Amino acid sequence: MLVDVKNLYKNSDKYANAEVELKGWVKTARDSKTFGFIEFNDGSFFRNIQIVYDDTLSNFEEITKVTIYSSIEVKGKFILTPEAKQPFEIKATSISIFGKSESDYPLQKKGHSVEFLREQAYLRPRTNLFNAVFRVRSVAAMAIHEYFQDRGYVYVHTPLITSNDGEGAGEMFQVTTLDLDKVASLGKVQYENDFFGKKVGLTVTGQLEGETFAHAFGKIYTFGPSFRAENSNTKTHVSEFWMIEPEIAFCDLEGVMDVEEDMLKYIVKTVLEKCREEMEFLDKFVSNGLIEKLEKLLNSKFTRISHEDVITILKEAKVDWEFKPEYGEDIAKEHEKYITEHFNGPVFITNWPKDIKAFYMKQNSDGKTVAAVDLEVPGAGELMGGSQREENYDKLISRMKELGMRTEELDWYLNLRRYGTTIHSGFGMGFERLIMYLTGVENIRDVIPYPRTPGNCEF
Repeated sequence: MLVDVKNLYKNSDKYANAEVELKGWVKTARDSKTFGFIEFNDGSFFRNIQIVYDDTLSNFEEITKVTIYSSIEVKGKFILTPEAKQPFEIKATSISIFGKSESDYPLQKKGHSVEFLREQAYLRPRTNLFNAVFRVRSVAAMAIHEYFQDRGYVYVHTPLITSNDGEGAGEMFQVTTLDLDKVASLGKVQYENDFFGKKVGLTVTGQLEGETFAHAFGKIYTFGPSFRAENSNTKTHVSEFWMIEPEIAFCDLEGVMDVEEDMLKYIVKTVLEKCREEMEFLDKFVSNGLIEKLEKLLNSKFTRISHEDVITILKEAKVDWEFKPEYGEDIAKEHEKYITEHFNGPVFITNWPKDIKAFYMKQNSDGKTVAAVDLEVPGAGELMGGSQREENYDKLISRMKELGMRTEELDWYLNLRRYGTTIHSGFGMGFERLIMYLTGVENIRDVIPYPRTPGNCEF
């Protein structure tokens, strides 16, 4: 019977002494004059299974020369070996080679740097590190959908091509069908001749469109790609990434923090339960103490503190800061780290200075701050950012004009405040930032299959 490796590990007693068939790849191989061993994997499970064969096979000589990552079919007897290093093995009765891997296969059995593996991105899922990372990514994605679907949220697909810059930062990739050589010769862009008849770009956020659906369904979430034309080469920035953005009607800032905390704990719990082998590998070889860190989060009560009080704590700390903390300004990575250590756990920082936050955030009565929140977690810093949205039409118009924004281009968004407005809130979480936190991997380029960064669009 055809079975997969995961099934054999999960139901080993059931298959004792059974004849089984497997199809997959050679991870390693070694042989002697009369017998040999193959470490085999079919992609269904993190751990390999050992195939034992001997010279009774008609193609024994061929099998002794099998190369790493050749694809094979194995038939044989499943034998329990509790006294050995591995819990079981397959005693092969036949091995067929489907596709031989050439001798210049780049990932031979030795250590490879993550920098080298980025150059081999089409092969790196075959390594233990990236096999673990992308399995965690898959399970975390499913957990996000489960969390929201089980709680009555509607999944909304917001547009990837849009005419609005939701963050107002001007970091959009432009989308055009115009002949750029002709544009250069003319010295101007004739947008009226472009495909959409106006200037459009790739979305930086689905939030604004998400709000429109929240005013119909009450609770919605988006989960899709976002794009930022930000010329940044840090470990935490890529030009194409995935975002989770819930929007919730009749929900204030306190309510949205409740959702953020509950959702994060659900995802962490699911990953720890469903990716135990992968997490143990990551804990051992990538980030010692990773599992303990995540288990601690599950039992933590997240601190809630205002931005002003955070700055006070930072100013009173006896620390020689690289970037001096100031009221009314953003906080740096070193500040995020200090605050999570100070409170020994995750921290919600609320009520941020209005001048450093987006136009759509609810203006507080002090005239200086907005009802915004950032979630800081130990070891990763900012993981989520959200706010109560400004539901007052006049205040929103006034804020947009302060920032020099053209209100007519967002008439549809403003009209939400005229047609049945309500208190509503939402947040965004970068999916790759989450995967970095869950896996302990330090560079965002190593938690996304094919990273897009300034000067790099390979594969």
